[in-house]
Amino acid sequence: VQLVESGGGSVQAGGSLRVSCAVYGFTPRRMTWFRQAPGKQREAVTTIYLDGSTNYADSVKGRFFISQDNAKNTLYLHMNTLKPEDTAMYYCAGTWTVGDMWSDEGRYPYWGQGTQVTVSS
Repeated sequence: VQLVESGGGSVQAGGSLRVSCAVYGFTPRRMTWFRQAPGKQREAVTTIYLDGSTNYADSVKGRFFISQDNAKNTLYLHMNTLKPEDTAMYYCAGTWTVGDMWSDEGRYPYWGQGTQVTVSS
């Protein structure tokens, strides 16, 4: 099993970025994006289930959108109206389990290596 993120980079505040996560070796029932800023705990950003239903952290609602291409086994995070506080390492994570708290990182056995997103003011 392998999760490979790509697409991070630097952008000015107000800009947009899309990060991707290619999934190899398993079909998850739920995929989630987490992020970790320097000196802070990792936090859950958004999740998507196999049926396409989603959840978002309040801090990104209306600005970030999660999507998946099941044919390509790829997860996407579309980030709009980026703010300096969105600067973090972004990780994708996958699991077979559903019905528990989607934001609990302990529920995810598979993780990508992370991709850096930097937003300058």
